[in-house]
Amino acid sequence: MTVTTLPTPLTDPRGPVFPPAPAPTTYEPAPSGAPADAPRVFAAINAVMRDTMPVGKNQENKQQNYKFRGIDDVMSAMAGPMRTHGVFILPVLAGQRQERDGKMTRTTITMRYRVYGPAGDCLIAEVPGESFDFADKSMNKAQSAALKYLLFTLFMLPVDGRSIDDGDRDHPVQPTPEHRAEYAQRQQQRGQRQQQRQQQPRRSNRAEPGPWERPPAQPAPAEQPRRDYLAEAQAAQSPGAFAQVRAAAEKAGAPADFLAQLDAVAEKKRAAAQPTQQRPTPKAPAEEDQEQAAALGEMYDAARSAGLDRAEADQAFVNRHQIQPTAATVDQLREQRDDLLDTVRGATA
Repeated sequence: MTVTTLPTPLTDPRGPVFPPAPAPTTYEPAPSGAPADAPRVFAAINAVMRDTMPVGKNQENKQQNYKFRGIDDVMSAMAGPMRTHGVFILPVLAGQRQERDGKMTRTTITMRYRVYGPAGDCLIAEVPGESFDFADKSMNKAQSAALKYLLFTLFMLPVDGRSIDDGDRDHPVQPTPEHRAEYAQRQQQRGQRQQQRQQQPRRSNRAEPGPWERPPAQPAPAEQPRRDYLAEAQAAQSPGAFAQVRAAAEKAGAPADFLAQLDAVAEKKRAAAQPTQQRPTPKAPAEEDQEQAAALGEMYDAARSAGLDRAEADQAFVNRHQIQPTAATVDQLREQRDDLLDTVRGATA
C-alpha cells in the first residue's frame, strides 16, 4: 500500500496558516487482500454520478434576493446513491484560521476529504471553506460550504433534469424508483415545514403570552385574584414599594423583557420626580411611539443589509442589551443600527 504524505498547516501566533499552495489530489490503492472484483473508487464515483438526482436552486435568501442550493438538499440527494454503491466520505480539518472582523467572526478553513470506494481504496482532495457569523456558527457554516462544493465538483451534481441526459443515448438514464420516492418525500417534508412556519403565531419569542402579561381575570370564589405587576409598579409611591413589586414579579418567573418594562416605569417615575427646570420638555406619547417605531424599523433595515433575518437581529439585540427590541429605548435601537451599518461598510470595504 502506498501512503502519500500530505502537507500540514504552518504555525503562527494568530493561529494556523495555510500552505502556499493546496495539496494535489492523491490516490491511495486498496489494501492487500481486497477482493479483485470489488469496484475501485473511480468506478464507484461514476456509478454514483449516474444515479444522482438533480438539486434545484429551491432555497432563497430574501435579504439579498438570490436563490441557492442548501447543504441539506445536497446531502439528501447524495445519500441514496452513495449507500447503493458503497461510497463514503471521511472529513478531516487540515487547516483553519478565525479572526474578528468588526462585530462578526470570520473563519477560513481547509478540509481534507477521503472518498472511499467498496474495495477500500480512496481519493484524497482538499477543499477550502469560508464564512462570517455574528455568533458561534462561523465554523459550522465554513464546513458546510466546503462539503457542498466538494459534492458539486466531485459528482458534478446537476441543477435540473437536462444535466443528466446524454444526447448519444437512445434512452436517457432514469432515476431508480427508490430515489424518486426519497426525493418526493423530501419535497413533501419541506412543504410541511414551510406551512407550519406560516401558520405558527409569534409573539416576541413565545406563541402565547406569559401569565404576568395577561389581564387579571375574575377570580373564582375560592381563588386569589391574579396580580397585575405592571399596574402595581405604576401605582408604587416610593422606590422601596417598586422594589417589592419587581422582586415579586421576578419570583413569579417574569422574563427579562417584562422586567425591563417595569424598570422603564421606575425610570419614568424618577425622571418625573426631578425639578422642572432640569427636565427637557417631555414628548407626547404619540411622538415617542412614532420615534421608537422609526428607530426599530431603521435597526431592522440595517440588520437586513448585514444578512440577518428578523429573528437573528432580535437575538443579537437581546444578547447585547438583555431586552427585546420592542422594549428598548430609541438610543439603544440607534446604537445597534449604527453598529450593524459599520459591519456592512467594513465587509464591503
